[in-house]
Amino acid sequence: MKKETLWDAGKRADPNRSAAYIQRFEQLISEGADLHGEARCVDAMAPRNARILDAGCGQGRVGGELALRGHSVVGVDADAQLVEAARAAHPGPVWLVGDLTELDLPARGVAKSFDVIVCAGNVLAFLAPGTAPQVLARLHRHLARGGRLIVGFGAGRGYTFDRFFTDVAGAGFSVSLRLATWDLQAWTPTSDFLVAVCEAEARDACVIPAPLSR
Repeated sequence: MKKETLWDAGKRADPNRSAAYIQRFEQLISEGADLHGEARCVDAMAPRNARILDAGCGQGRVGGELALRGHSVVGVDADAQLVEAARAAHPGPVWLVGDLTELDLPARGVAKSFDVIVCAGNVLAFLAPGTAPQVLARLHRHLARGGRLIVGFGAGRGYTFDRFFTDVAGAGFSVSLRLATWDLQAWTPTSDFLVAVCEAEARDACVIPAPLSR
């Protein structure tokens, strides 16, 4: 049986959670807030006209901005309400509803692997406990050779930085850069946020083997 994610547990407690999340960012946009720090950081590390996967895309805030910067973007999120908001706000990218623990984009007609995968917005901290290794392995399989996974999440959310470093190594990545913010401040073990740039050797074409055990 599939484990309940912490995001879904929050929605079970508050059915209005997704709508409130969307409204919160719409309000910030209307106030002129700068919400594109993640996209600027990823854009600086990506080749021009890159293929980018926004893993846990939410309402498309990061992936939509990356598309405006000339990249080919696919976004995946398990929350259908957030994906619908992404489609409405950011036409152009491919926005898909999907569980990252079962990510298999070739099976859904997205055959090419990605130059960059971005996983921002505390996505890993919202997963079902214990499923991060499974998600990271799936992301690894979708990267092109020499591709990068860029992950950002905060401390104090039940998924520790040490656990992440162990899990990401187990999925076949090496961490080449550790930052404390999306504007490139240096990370230390006492930092309360981590942006990790992870390198991987991946297949030129994404081939998904038998499903991972749950």
